[in-house]
Amino acid sequence: MTLIEDTAQLFHEEPALAALYGFTPDEVQNDADLLAAVLAGLVPDAQARHRIRDLVGEAFAADAGSVAFALEDLVATAERDLSTDAARVLLFAPGYQGLLSYRASHALLMSGRDTAAAAIKAMLGRQLSVDIAPEAQIGRRVWLDHGLGVVIGRTAVIEDDVSIWHGVTLGSNFVSMGDRRHPLIGKGAVLGGHSVILGGIDIGENAVVAAGAIVTKSIPAGKTVYGPKATIRDRKPGSFSGFT
Repeated sequence: MTLIEDTAQLFHEEPALAALYGFTPDEVQNDADLLAAVLAGLVPDAQARHRIRDLVGEAFAADAGSVAFALEDLVATAERDLSTDAARVLLFAPGYQGLLSYRASHALLMSGRDTAAAAIKAMLGRQLSVDIAPEAQIGRRVWLDHGLGVVIGRTAVIEDDVSIWHGVTLGSNFVSMGDRRHPLIGKGAVLGGHSVILGGIDIGENAVVAAGAIVTKSIPAGKTVYGPKATIRDRKPGSFSGFT
């Protein structure tokens, strides 16, 4: 069956879904429309739901690439989480929905609607507890498992087939403030829960950043890094010293 048919089957099995999401699958015309409807359904206010659905629908209609990436993310998530299927991922997986909200805001940004992109990021981010900048570059078949607490800065680059657990931060170190001040995550890398990766560094292909690791230096391909370690040292000239 198609994604729309699988989703319709879930709505048939649980009639409450129509009221919870504010739409029924027989209203949608294609996969892009379904993705927009699900995202809009995450917002409680009915008026906001309609506007978000229109905005995201327009953005996806103008950017077929974002839709293709979103559908590949969906398949990848269902494959890596063996306990579910694509329709259930779409409706119930907050990590996937967080990534989908990025695909929508990025599509809006690419269409020149940067203020609308920021609004979608803010509104859906509040619902999903994610903060992914529309300007970030995220490749194909990415998996956000759980998604809660994920922060991805605007110059971050995430290549294909990356897996990211909850609480991960791809941030700036407030020292290296060049063209790319956030990390590059290589193809196939795995970022464990609550890992923090700071600055314009590179995490190599198929590298693993263990849960809770704090990474401030580049990691070679295929390597594993683990363990936070706090040390006391004198503050160096030019280091970040707060905003006062």
